[in-house]
Amino acid sequence: MIISIVVAAGEDNAIGANNDLLWKLPQDMRFFKNLTWGMPVVMGRKTFESMGSKPLPGRTNIVISTTLEMHPGVHLASNMEHALSVAADTDCKEVFVIGGGQIYADVLDRADCIYMTRVHGVFPHADTFFPDIDQRVFSCDATRSVPADERHAHAFTFETWKRI
Repeated sequence: MIISIVVAAGEDNAIGANNDLLWKLPQDMRFFKNLTWGMPVVMGRKTFESMGSKPLPGRTNIVISTTLEMHPGVHLASNMEHALSVAADTDCKEVFVIGGGQIYADVLDRADCIYMTRVHGVFPHADTFFPDIDQRVFSCDATRSVPADERHAHAFTFETWKRI
C-alpha cells in the first residue's frame, strides 16, 4: 500500500493557526477532493475537530486519537500503525495522511509520496508546521503553478514529491 501525505504549506512550512487553515484556496480544495475520493484518509483528532467533527464524504475516515469517542462514519485508531492497518483492511492501493502537524511528523519517514500545495507566502501567526522535506530522501518530480486571482489570495504551486 502506498502511503501518501497531502498537505498545503506556506513557504515557512506553516499549515495552520488556532486549529484552522491559514488560507482559502478553492482550486486546492478541489484537487484534494479529487485526489482522495474513494480512498482512506488518516488524520489526527484536532484535524477532525477542525472539520466540524464530521467525516469527509466518499472516503474511509480514520482518526488517530486516544480520547475521541466513536463517531458515525469514522474509524478510530490509537496510533499511526493502527491507522495504517485499518487502511490496509480496506484493500486500497493508497492511503492519504491529511494532518495535522504531529501526524505528518509521525508518518514522514514511512511516506512514499507527498502531494504538497506550496502556498507562496509566509504566515507569522501560524502555530502548526509541516516538517522539512529531506531532499536526500524525496525528489520533486512534478510542479504546476497557479497565480493569485479573485478567488485565491495567494499564488501557489502543486508539487509532487516521491521517495528516491
